[in-house]
Amino acid sequence: MYIVFEGIDGAGKSTQIKLLKQWLEDNGFRVETIVEPTDSEVGKLIRQILQRPDATENNVQKTLGLLFAADRMLIMDKLNDKSKIIISDRSFISSLAYQKPTEWISILNKYAKKPDLLLLLDLDVKKSVARTSGQDTFENEEFLTQVKENYLKLVENYTHEIIDANNGKNKVSSDIKKAVAPYLGICPDCIP
Repeated sequence: MYIVFEGIDGAGKSTQIKLLKQWLEDNGFRVETIVEPTDSEVGKLIRQILQRPDATENNVQKTLGLLFAADRMLIMDKLNDKSKIIISDRSFISSLAYQKPTEWISILNKYAKKPDLLLLLDLDVKKSVARTSGQDTFENEEFLTQVKENYLKLVENYTHEIIDANNGKNKVSSDIKKAVAPYLGICPDCIP
């Protein structure tokens, strides 16, 4: 199974992925986690560009779109491994939510693997900005409000669950487990 976590910055994806991975392993599943961008040379270049003040400009966005798609292709074999559950911190859906122009991003990601389950951690934009404290160009209320709206539209195209990420870490973790459980044949009512 390929499970993708999405959400605006500061939604708690990294924390919740660790908690879900541990819970799945405790229940006998083999699990591997990945993060986008990866630690490849392409991924490192993406991280550098994201820190630039011109990262939201049109030509830079197009370049980032190409780089994200290339970085994604580097992990495609992992995503097709049926022997374990793959949990990803972001996917091509992030590119569609964050980058422009949408048509360009869609074409670049035509062959990207679609998630079996998309978990959208839905966080209030003001909380996002407070948690991330403006670490990069993308972390401002106006931009993240648009990204959040994009996510809420995009998830409708995939098997998805929307998780309220405004709650405490343990409540969010419990909600995620209850959402994932039926897909894996685990009783969701047995989860505290």
